[in-house]
Amino acid sequence: MPRARLTPLSVTEAGAALIDEIGFENLSMGLLAERLGVKTPALYKHITSQADLVHRIAVRAMAQFADAIRDAIQGRAGSDALAAGAQAMRTYVLEHPGQYAAADAASSRPTGPDDPIIPAVERVVASWAAMLRGYHLDSGQEIHALRMLRSALHGFSTQEAAGGFQIDASVDDSFTWMISFLDRGLQNITAQTSSSSSLAR
Repeated sequence: MPRARLTPLSVTEAGAALIDEIGFENLSMGLLAERLGVKTPALYKHITSQADLVHRIAVRAMAQFADAIRDAIQGRAGSDALAAGAQAMRTYVLEHPGQYAAADAASSRPTGPDDPIIPAVERVVASWAAMLRGYHLDSGQEIHALRMLRSALHGFSTQEAAGGFQIDASVDDSFTWMISFLDRGLQNITAQTSSSSSLAR
């Protein structure tokens, strides 16, 4: 069967699939060329370097990540949005650990103001903010809540993807417990804010 014609998109997609299989740190142009059935120099007709490849994978992954959370929380609010969005993030990390690692690394090191990773990251942050909208936090509280949410979900999901939970207890139950804990904390902040507003009137 003749080899499919390569394009920047097809090389990026193949790299994304490979990085999930072998891990972000193990990707090489040689392994990707072998996967595609070409010599390594052939790849450089479509991408400029391994760094370019990883960045393309990262931008693509971050956009897909944002879509996954957005779709999960559509039509939901409060506790339901938090649970649905959190599970969508966990599922994406478990299914695409290499791509998520690439996206996470690229998001902290944009190449410049026109880097396409920036609007992709902004979409993810907007999705996280939408998860919190039902709690009616003020702008200062929302920043703290976003940082907490990202830290908790990133930490749990990446640890699970790496096989870091070895104690003989349900990981699903632990995840549900964590989300319930976060939900109760957010609801408590909402209640305190409402109470303070009432007293001030």
